[in-house]
Amino acid sequence: MRVLLVEDHEKLATSVAAGLRNQGMAVDIALDGPAGLERALVTDYDVVILDRDLPGMHGDDVCRSLVAEGSASRVLMLTAAGTIDDKVDGLALGADDYLAKPFAFAELVARIRALARRSRPALPPQLTHGDLRLDPARRIAMRAGDRLPLSPKEFGVLELLLSAQGAVVSAEELLEKVWDEMADPFTTTVKSTVNRLRGKLGDPPVIETVPGGGYRI
Repeated sequence: MRVLLVEDHEKLATSVAAGLRNQGMAVDIALDGPAGLERALVTDYDVVILDRDLPGMHGDDVCRSLVAEGSASRVLMLTAAGTIDDKVDGLALGADDYLAKPFAFAELVARIRALARRSRPALPPQLTHGDLRLDPARRIAMRAGDRLPLSPKEFGVLELLLSAQGAVVSAEELLEKVWDEMADPFTTTVKSTVNRLRGKLGDPPVIETVPGGGYRI
């Protein structure tokens, strides 16, 4: 899952991003409104976490611009103002959800995951293929009844491949959805992660390499 966090308090943004990455999300950060809008229009994010009080361009205007440009990203508005009127105003601008500061991190994660599910076709709570089972909410992957010791990136790759329901997923899409802006697009990071994942999944193999296309389960 690819997430954009637009938050002008750098320490808070860094802390929240680190926590979300530990949850297996790929997170980019923008520290003001113009930078957030530019990133959101260039990259296909599943969820944009948008602080309302931003320098350079108010969060309301960023949200309004995303809606006008037809962005498919779901928007979660963050603000220190938590009144009903503030919430109504934010949702009226086109935000998909609203969370007042201070917030519980677990609630933020739950809301992000709920919004991400709405940004793509509905999938079952658990993704399965043969004896392979993945529970995105609990961050558990199992095969033949044994829990798999997957890293966050390996889990993300497996989740995306299973979500594709047999369709081919390109290396570029894996890099875009599972990694964030810190990843070097010219490295073999996707191939290396897929190879490690294959080793942990064991036999019989379930990940197929499609020459010139990518990977599929």
